[in-house]
Amino acid sequence: MTDPSTNADNADQPNDAAQPGPALPPDIDALSYEEAREQLVAVVSKLEAGGTSLEDSLALWERGEALARRCEEWLEGARKRLAAARKDG
Repeated sequence: MTDPSTNADNADQPNDAAQPGPALPPDIDALSYEEAREQLVAVVSKLEAGGTSLEDSLALWERGEALARRCEEWLEGARKRLAAARKDG
């Protein structure tokens, strides 16, 4: 993915380079901010409701971590675009 702060045509794409750690699963990497946030809310609700096995809870937790990282990627990309716009403006 390209840095959205340097390419106006990709302004809706996050900046993945700023986030260290393992690559996101392809299904999560393809999500928009809104989709990732909505899925994260659903994961948190399931975890808070309880009633799932330990194995399922761990899988939900891991998915939630990946979704949260995806949201952060989008937000970091937006921060960089704003900083670049302020610097250029």
